[in-house]
Amino acid sequence: MSSYVDTMAGSDAHETVSTAEAAAHSDPRVGLRAVAALRRLTERLEALQVDSARRQGWSWDEIGAALGVSRQAVHKKHAKRTGR
Repeated sequence: MSSYVDTMAGSDAHETVSTAEAAAHSDPRVGLRAVAALRRLTERLEALQVDSARRQGWSWDEIGAALGVSRQAVHKKHAKRTGR
């Protein structure tokens, strides 16, 4: 598996699960903070996977399809960072 998955072992994985559980907390302060943290994590994971896909020769069409968005949307979001 990818090196990111390998680093999600142990306390990192536990922390992520705890954050996901906190997103359902009855206190909106706790829940909303958890949602924001999960959103940041999702953005980082998406960027890592888009970078990996581009390095492996995937087209913007293929990446967009995998993410459930248009080629234009994924290109606009990630092209500057990937340089492609």
